[in-house]
Amino acid sequence: MAIKFQYNKTSLQELNKQLKVRQNTLPTIKNKESALRLEVKKTKNEVITLTNDFEEQIASYSDMYPLWGEFDQSLLKIDDVILTTQKIAGVQTPVLEDIKYSINDFFLMNKPSWYYDGITILKLISKTVIEKEVAERKLELLEYARKKTTQKVNLYEKVQIPGLQDAILKIKRYLEDEDNLTKSAQKIVKARQNMRKEAEE
Repeated sequence: MAIKFQYNKTSLQELNKQLKVRQNTLPTIKNKESALRLEVKKTKNEVITLTNDFEEQIASYSDMYPLWGEFDQSLLKIDDVILTTQKIAGVQTPVLEDIKYSINDFFLMNKPSWYYDGITILKLISKTVIEKEVAERKLELLEYARKKTTQKVNLYEKVQIPGLQDAILKIKRYLEDEDNLTKSAQKIVKARQNMRKEAEE
């Protein structure tokens, strides 16, 4: 990215101001990136744990597969999934607050006795699945924010700060050269004036 500037003191002041802002902001952005990296790692582990929990739950009830065929699936319904948000390193992430279920009435005389257990099992499995989906969404948001923050750190560190420093150096050298040329020109003019005076005398 080319830094646009002019060879004058106003441009030099503006570039110095921009450089100072970026140099002061960089540590904060780096801290944010570190925090996001840590949170991404934690959330990835959370997703892996929930995935394993889900697979273990399914496997542990595999001997009940034949029974699930006769289970009345209309008995249990998820009415609402209540989410709140939590700010992590400036990123709004979802947090599972509660799951609202409704259980349709049924007569135990007409249904197998294991239905109560079946409802409990389904609640447990559905809770794990919902927690996993919330964690995956959280991971998605954190990954995106971490990627953007890393890009910003790289932009500041590798492009903008060196570019501004280079532009400032060029302006300073130009102004120094201009100043030296002006002084040299003044010396030459003064020397000529002195020579004329001496010649006139």
